[in-house]
Amino acid sequence: MATPTPHLSGIAALLKSSHPDRSPAAIKSAIMTAANLTNLGGTPITDDSFGPVDVFAIGSGHVNPTKADDPGLVYDIQPDDYISYLCGLGYSNTETYTRTATNVGPFNSSYIAGIIAPQGVDVKVTPNAIPFGGGDPKATSSVTFYSNCQMNLPFSQGYLIWVSADHVVRNPIAVTFE
Repeated sequence: MATPTPHLSGIAALLKSSHPDRSPAAIKSAIMTAANLTNLGGTPITDDSFGPVDVFAIGSGHVNPTKADDPGLVYDIQPDDYISYLCGLGYSNTETYTRTATNVGPFNSSYIAGIIAPQGVDVKVTPNAIPFGGGDPKATSSVTFYSNCQMNLPFSQGYLIWVSADHVVRNPIAVTFE
């Protein structure tokens, strides 16, 4: 068992007790999208040799239980959501993924998408703004990735960031190249 496992299990249990209506996927989403990319000193997290880390080493970042308790948006993944991912393993030059986010923040929240695109990839988010407040706490968006050059790297990383007046919801992106 990895060292973080009991810590994450405890945090998940605390979040479940605080939000008993949330599914395990929504709790996982809250933990991941609320994680920090900086250490307690405010500097970027580094690897063992004090170099920059990638998403494969850091995942979503350092867990922030307080932010995870109030993440703003959560993704409640259903089994069907994995089909497009698995079908996308065919590695075409364009891939689109559709996700539904649930607003768990203030009722009248509005989020604007920001992209830190992985090198070698153009990214388009549709729609690029999602308003809440009309009674439906769910909004669906699609993210399309377009290969824009031949990469000599095994992978590239970036982020999809949804920003509201109260929350920053960060989603790591990792793209592999053949």
